[in-house]
Amino acid sequence: MLAGAGSGKTRVITNKIAHLIRGCGYQALHIAAVTFTNKASREMKERVAQTLGRAEARGMTVATFHTLGLAIIKREYKALGMKAKFSLFDEQDQLALLRDLSEPWLEGDKDLLKSLTSAISNWKNDLLSPAQAVARSERDKLFAHCYALYDDHLIACNVLDFDDLILRPTQLLQRDEAVRERWQNRLRYLLVDEYQDTNTSQYELVKLLVGPRGRFTVVGDDDQSIYSWRGARPQNLALLQQDFPTLAVIKLEQNYRSTERILNAANILIANNPHVFEKRLFSRLGHGGILKVITANNEDHEAERVVGELIAHHYISKTRYRDYAILYRGNHQSRLFEKMLMQNRIPYRISGGTSFFSRPEIKDLLAYLRDLSP
Repeated sequence: MLAGAGSGKTRVITNKIAHLIRGCGYQALHIAAVTFTNKASREMKERVAQTLGRAEARGMTVATFHTLGLAIIKREYKALGMKAKFSLFDEQDQLALLRDLSEPWLEGDKDLLKSLTSAISNWKNDLLSPAQAVARSERDKLFAHCYALYDDHLIACNVLDFDDLILRPTQLLQRDEAVRERWQNRLRYLLVDEYQDTNTSQYELVKLLVGPRGRFTVVGDDDQSIYSWRGARPQNLALLQQDFPTLAVIKLEQNYRSTERILNAANILIANNPHVFEKRLFSRLGHGGILKVITANNEDHEAERVVGELIAHHYISKTRYRDYAILYRGNHQSRLFEKMLMQNRIPYRISGGTSFFSRPEIKDLLAYLRDLSP
């Protein structure tokens, strides 16, 4: 399903699951829905339970790629040559080990250490072992050597890092036919959300799990791919048609969230993207108000102008401040808007994140500054 923004894809997925169970005779325990974040996984579970009822949905797998990979590892640890009580490295554990292993060459250089960590993650996402790691430069050769040391250490200590949760199950399913058939029989229908953000290893894991039956549904939109920096490959949508020629493409182009004018502007911008599939979003919510584009000299001026527009509209239209929302691209941008809102005594709340001024280190620093001020 090619699902444009605001096209109700979550509802479509939950209804598809209900149809599989009630109309196609699948048991919930043979269905798996895979998402990218724990939040999306929780939302999916709640929506499925609301649609089917908790009893009917019991046994169904709703998980992130990494949680599903972990479940496979826990079940197949012997086939992986691991001990039952393995450990998981978090980001800090990984950095500490790589810092120690690379010290003779990197000498604690934080930027090089960050590049090394990224290189190893990319190699694992591309299903490349240390021996297969592509080394195009002297630095790459050094990184590949460090990757080998790092991998040997993880294996010796019965430890997995975050990328291993997909790499190791995928490699196991590739080489072990018995394990592959066992999981294909266990998960007989697979649904994958945000498919445009899958990387090479995730794509291969999906292929191995669905097997020759090819019973699966993926939902994605190549125009919403924002994770290429961590290995996401929107072209995986096109690869599906090559690997599964009978695959049907269904486009969800009606947007239930925005007015026609907003979608027209979005379509103009989207038209500049390289496309795997063509689509055009539309809405039946009316044409909508006129869009206004404002220019700013810098980020401070931007926050000043946005808040100024908000205040003017508030007084002219006699609205409430709760009727407004400021959307920004990254959490780092909230500080300037918060500062400007506070200066103008405009009440606000941060949705889906922590206020810059509520962070413990900022509160401590402000408290010190208050004590120091005369």
